[in-house]
Parts: sequence; structure tokens; C-alpha cells
Amino acid sequence: MRTSNTFGIHFVLRENRGKNGQSAIYMRIVVNKSRSEVALKRHVAAADWNDAKGFAKPKNDELRKLNSDLERLRGMMAGHYQELQLQRKVITAEVLKNLFVGVKDSDHTLHTIVEYHNTTMKDVLAHGTIKNYYTTARYLREFVKLEFKRSDIYLSELDYSFICRLENFLRRHQPQDHKKKLENNGLMKHLERFRKIIRLAVKMTWLDKDPFSMFQLKFHKTERGFLTVAELNKIENKKLTIERVAYVRDLFVLSCYTGLAYIDVMELTPANLVTGIDDTPWIKTTREKTRVAVNVPLLPPAAKIIQHYKKHPRAIAEGTLLPRISNQKLNSYLKEVADLCDIHKTLTYHLARHTFATTVTLSNGVPIETVSKMLGHTTIRTTQIYAKVVERKVSDDMQLLRNKLAPEPAHNATRKNLSKIILKRQANGTVDNK
Repeated sequence: MRTSNTFGIHFVLRENRGKNGQSAIYMRIVVNKSRSEVALKRHVAAADWNDAKGFAKPKNDELRKLNSDLERLRGMMAGHYQELQLQRKVITAEVLKNLFVGVKDSDHTLHTIVEYHNTTMKDVLAHGTIKNYYTTARYLREFVKLEFKRSDIYLSELDYSFICRLENFLRRHQPQDHKKKLENNGLMKHLERFRKIIRLAVKMTWLDKDPFSMFQLKFHKTERGFLTVAELNKIENKKLTIERVAYVRDLFVLSCYTGLAYIDVMELTPANLVTGIDDTPWIKTTREKTRVAVNVPLLPPAAKIIQHYKKHPRAIAEGTLLPRISNQKLNSYLKEVADLCDIHKTLTYHLARHTFATTVTLSNGVPIETVSKMLGHTTIRTTQIYAKVVERKVSDDMQLLRNKLAPEPAHNATRKNLSKIILKRQANGTVDNK
């Protein structure tokens, strides 16, 4: 948390807010180029004010006393600033203003709750998940700095309008490290993570009312991509001479037949390979993302791959079932696999998990409850997304069948006509009854 700040107190006149021919005196608080002003309920004639010095012209005892009061106020604010520095708290112009007017909730700021959540959940959430929360936190900092011209805001300032403005900011924001803007569902995931943080603040009584209570997340429905049987067979049977490409292909096929995510495959050890209740090899592990137990019987293609690599020197040295490879390299090499196998789909490792759920299991009649358990889903509603994809496939297959059956009435008419001709010839003795 930042403890080194630029700090200044200035006194200015507001002629449009004066009375009886005198101008109102305001205290301007500046911290790190952010500013906040507060009315002091003191007035002075504009002719008696020195704009350059920010004090009254000491013409008489009354004006000299005014300057003394202002100087004492400046000292008090400097004391508040130093106290916050010693306590290593968030210091903003708004924090100091609230201390002056008597607000005591300076601890409960937006970035304080975000930092608290990410710190406490760092060892609870999966590495990939907590990285996403860090990204959300970065977007929040950028939004507050741009929209409020401050480094932080109070939780009490959050309302429905804040959420709407944040959504608008994310929709038009162009990230420096991305080639394109956030798509709708990616944007909604950031808001979803922010909502979880805000609900934590409500539970801890840091915030009285949830600003998300009237806000609805709007995810666009998407169909999960997957490989067809023909595409999967093409990848499985392709002879690849480049070792790294062949290995990545094997890892991909392994997940097509186990449904395991990248991180779960990389963390497999010989201890995860067990003999199941049916006396066949099983993989028993825990999903890194959700910490849910996963038990998957090994289908022959998957068992063959594990058997091939479990004695690999790198796997033995690392104590894993398979040699480790980074997710970035894995997905990069999968593009080569797609090109070599003439697959016109974007191959990513997660596509293999979708293929397991659809082509390998649900399409072959495996009950959705069983598939849900093997995928390690915490709720069957997640698995039902794949079931809808399978329904689409069933619909497409049935349409092909309808097309094949469409000429059938014509065939039936031809058969009837042929039967009449045969019967007529039999009656005339021109066709052998046999």
C-alpha cells in the first residue's frame, strides 16, 4: 500500500457562494494530484484577500485572526496526514476531507476491500483464478483514477450508478496488452468477480447496502466448441515425426478421453493412477480450480498414452506422470497439430475437455450425472451446457436422416407399380410363379 504522497493545503475564495458582499473561503486538499474542497463557513471581502498567498491581507486584527485560524487548520490537516502515514493507511484528498468533517470510515475504501479479498483468498483460489482477480483489481484502479480523479474511493460512495459507469468504462476500454476490447462475457466476468468482493464487504459490515442488488449481469449464450468423431480420429491417427508436436497431440488426446484440464494433467503423479472398483486403471485426483474430487476410469486410448510416457526421463525427474510443458507452449504447438491434421478449428487444450463432455461421453449415452462427476463440476447446471450442444448435434443428425428418408414415398409408389405388373404377368402366364 502506498505511504509516500504529495500533500498540500490551500485556501481559495468562491465569490459565487458568498453572502452580504463577501466571498466564501474553501479549503482545497491536494494529495497525489487529486483534490477535494470543503467549505469552511468563513467569509471575507474579495478586496481583503491575497490570491497568491491564499490568506487574507492583514489589514486589521479581525483579518489577522482569520489568518491565524487558517494556519491552525492547515497544521491540523498536516497532523491528520502524518497520522495516516504512520498507520500505513490509504491517503487520498477525500480521506482527509472526511476526517475534517467527522467521517470515521477511512479504513473502508474500495481498494482496501479488494486488497483484503485478494490477500486472504490467495492461498484458497486456484492460481489462474486469483490472477483473474488481480486483473479485475487493475481495471478498478484505472476506472477510479479516470472517472473520479482520485486514487481511491469509499465503499459508502458505491451505488448502482457506479456499477453502470464501470460497465461502460470496460466496454470502451482498450487494454494496452490486448489487440481488441473486452467481449461481453469477459467484461461480465470482471463484474461478477467485483460483485463477489462487494458481497464480502457487506458480510463484514463494511458496506450497508449492496450496490449490485438491482444490477443484472448479462452473459451472452455461447455454444462450447468440440471435435467430431471424424476430427478426433484424424488427430489420433496422424503420424507426426516432430517429437514436441507428437507429445502435445498425445496430451490433447489424453484430455479428450479423460476430460482433465491442463493444470490437472500437469499435476498428475503415479499416486493418482489407481486400480478402480472394476479392476481397471482409474485416475483419482482433485481439480485445481474447484478442489473437487475427480475419479475417471481410463479409456484405452488414454491408458495407452500414460503407459507410453510414465517412464519418460523428465517425468521421472519431476515426479509426475507426464513430462511438464507450459500452457502457452502447449496451445501454440496445438496450432501446428491443427494445420498438420487439416483441422479447421482453433485447437486449444480446453477444447479437449469439451470434446470429452460431448463427443466421447454424452453423445455415446453416458448419463449427464456421471459426466458431471468426471468433469469435477460443482453443479450439474454447468454440465447441462454440454447437453444442449449434444441436443444440437442430435437435431443436425436427425435432419440428415430426414433428408435421406424424403424420397422414400417415391420408392414405395415404384414398388406398388412393380407389384401390379408382376401380378398381371403371372395372371397371363408370362411370369414364372416361382
